[in-house]
Amino acid sequence: MTTSKPVPAIALAVALSFGAFSGEVSAQAADSSQAGTAPAAQQAPPSQPTEDKTVIVVTGTFEPAPLEEVNRSVEVIPVLDTAPLHHHWTEALQSDASVDLRQRGQNGIQGDLSIRGSTFGQTLILLDGLRLNDAQTAHHNLDVPIPLDGLERVEVLRGSGSTLYGADAMGGAVNFIPAVPSATEVRVGSEVGNFGVNSENLDASFSEGEVSERLTLWRDFSTGFRPDRGYRNTAAFSRSGFSTALGDTTILLGISDKPFGADQFYCNCDSFERTKAWFTGLRQGIGKNTEFDFGYRRHSDRFVLLLSDPALVPVNNHIDESYQFALRRRQELSANTKLSFGGEGFHDSIDSNDLGQRSRARGAGYANLEARALGRLSLSLGAREEFFGSDAEFTPSVAGGYSLTPGWRLKGSVSRAFRIPSYTDLYHSDPFNSGNPNLKPESGWSYEGGVVWNPGGRWQGEATVFHSRQSNVIDYVRANPPTNPNDPYVAANLESLNFTGFEGSLHARLPHNQQVSISYAAIHGVQGVLQGLTARYTSNYPTHRAVVAWLGELPGHIQARSQIGVDQRFGADPYAVWDAALTREFYGRVRANLGFSNLGGTRYEEITNVAMPGRSVIFGLDLLLWRKRH
Repeated sequence: MTTSKPVPAIALAVALSFGAFSGEVSAQAADSSQAGTAPAAQQAPPSQPTEDKTVIVVTGTFEPAPLEEVNRSVEVIPVLDTAPLHHHWTEALQSDASVDLRQRGQNGIQGDLSIRGSTFGQTLILLDGLRLNDAQTAHHNLDVPIPLDGLERVEVLRGSGSTLYGADAMGGAVNFIPAVPSATEVRVGSEVGNFGVNSENLDASFSEGEVSERLTLWRDFSTGFRPDRGYRNTAAFSRSGFSTALGDTTILLGISDKPFGADQFYCNCDSFERTKAWFTGLRQGIGKNTEFDFGYRRHSDRFVLLLSDPALVPVNNHIDESYQFALRRRQELSANTKLSFGGEGFHDSIDSNDLGQRSRARGAGYANLEARALGRLSLSLGAREEFFGSDAEFTPSVAGGYSLTPGWRLKGSVSRAFRIPSYTDLYHSDPFNSGNPNLKPESGWSYEGGVVWNPGGRWQGEATVFHSRQSNVIDYVRANPPTNPNDPYVAANLESLNFTGFEGSLHARLPHNQQVSISYAAIHGVQGVLQGLTARYTSNYPTHRAVVAWLGELPGHIQARSQIGVDQRFGADPYAVWDAALTREFYGRVRANLGFSNLGGTRYEEITNVAMPGRSVIFGLDLLLWRKRH
């Protein structure tokens, strides 16, 4: 796989910017005399702590609510404010110790996401509340067609979420929230780094009254840190918003294209894969309390198992499509009681030379009652019935919270979730893996209780104990020891899989624009007797994971980020990965970024036998081309 070389102008810009770092460069904005442009006022530093204010979340609740009032365990990961200190949004995801991102390569090429020990298929991926999970295989769930600059934040719901979102949210849900433009401007940027990394991006925003538009384009090339691990990653995303007499309208459009070397990704094979994703979504308000949602996703996957001998195993070509519809209603029954209810429909299909031509449909209805009393107690009672084929799943949930004092709050929940098998689980076949058309849906109960400390100042902490009990968990198994070393792994329902764990976090906003966060998660799993079998995925969870992160300002108006993550997976030795980044703005128009990954050069694997890159560095420049004066 080849990649284009950076133009000489990039090298010149790198030299000039490093010279500016070492010189006495004024950070004040210079006046602009050009027509149609605003004065180049220096923007607020991306990592500077803001005033303490209420954070409104939309995940883990049936309607937007302040984070401190949500009775489920929800983590909000800012992305837009710290974007100059990241190369890809996967780096931001790794700041939450409860999120286990098992990557097969850098910069979002492919990865499996799990929460609280769940398998990668038991986490639901959302884009502005619309489902993205892939019908073919959960390995493609993170083909989210949105560049880093198009994201406002990521919200993580820990624990079962099927009452809110339906199938697949057994371990939790991750909701990517697009950024809403606050100004009219155009920015461009470019980055270069080792392993042949070369990326370019464009971010164009328009905001005028009730109308807004944000368009982000991004491409990222790499020759790879080892043979058969190069990639080309491109993505484009548009978010349009406006208001009419009918209500608020949001239109989402996204596309991504990823050809990449897949050496050792699924087996001891020199493989190649190319995936493409198309997504369009509509959220239409109808009056004040009613909303209609629509989403369409198309995903294609071309997979070559053996590049050295492609004739041995036929090239797999898959195209799957998914539709979703929802009509939602919120009704205030009294000053302290609200009712949310609605109906949803889903349809997915696949056209594949390996999996065949297949389709299925689901329908669901849900209701949730939210009540508050005495200014201290809150209670949420929800239920959902989802129908697919001749089967149906009932997923109730109960969540409550109680404020002990203004700074201390207890909360807890009980909920049920389920997951239906993917088409790969049911019908795939190759020399190494085999599906099973007789698989049953997975199901499970999730329990959690915790305490939140938020005195309203510079400190915030949370501690949660959780337990999940799962049945009919889908994994790929074979005899242990195998009768033949070449025997394939076959998809099967495991009788039971239970997890008990603890999550804790502490966030501090310190003087001199410093922020420190510490998060820790511990998981203990108990699996039903495999009776002479070995399973592929269910034992790859982290038993301990800790993240220590710092965000602040260095002398010379340099904004900086440093993060150390320590992981210990079941049956494996612990390892630590240290990342860091620097950014500085000049004259309000030019921003230089320097990022370091795996500074310690740790040799590690997040997925067995799939090596991750060693030490790497990326340098980039962003340029504000134009901004409209308001």
